[in-house]
This record gives sequence, C-alpha cells and structure tokens, in this order.
Amino acid sequence: MYALGTAFPRTARLLTPRAFQRVFAGADRIADRYFTLLVAENAEARPRLGLAIGRKVSPRAVDRNRIKRVARESFRHHQGDLPAVDVVLMTRPVARTTDNGTLHQALARLWQRVSQRCEPSSPAS
Repeated sequence: MYALGTAFPRTARLLTPRAFQRVFAGADRIADRYFTLLVAENAEARPRLGLAIGRKVSPRAVDRNRIKRVARESFRHHQGDLPAVDVVLMTRPVARTTDNGTLHQALARLWQRVSQRCEPSSPAS
C-alpha cells in the first residue's frame, strides 16, 4: 500500500465532466508563468486533481503527456500538504519548451499557494 503523498489513486482524480464543470464554475484562480490552477473546495476528505491540457497549448501529444507526467508526480508528492480541494491544472504554451525541473519548482510554489489560500482562518484571540 502507498503512503499518502506517494500514490495517485482514482479517488485523487477528477473523473467526470460534472466534477470539472463544478470547478470551472466556482473556482479561485492561481497562476504563474507556466500553469493556471482552478481551485474549488470539495466535500471529499482529500485533494483531487484534474488535468486540462489541450492541443492549442501543445500540439504534440508527446509534449502534453510529459507535462501531465510532471504534474501528476508533483501532485503525488504534495497532496498530503493540500486541503480538501478540487484542482484543475491548465498549462500555458511556454510550459511546452520548459525543462521538467523548472516545471516541478513552479508546481511546488503553486501547491504552497493553494495551501496558504485555502487553509481555514484561525479565530481571533
């Protein structure tokens, strides 16, 4: 069995068009030079990831698949630190020509921003 933070089971994925539509309809947007994350709270006990990387952004399937692999791996390593949110990851065209290390660093910063933005506010003392 995988420890939380190392696996990417079906329960950690957005699978249905309805789940994607819910995120697109009511999401906060967090973006940088390479990626745009749409983030919406969910009723699940864990974060879930959906990937929306189209041919417009990267015409070659090999480039889209590389970006997806990097995104899934990064999510697997950071999901233990994320709140219960649904995230749809979209790519900007510059990511197609960017090396994997830079993409990993960009995603790590974005996951940190998701955690900070979505953490419950503490009551005032």
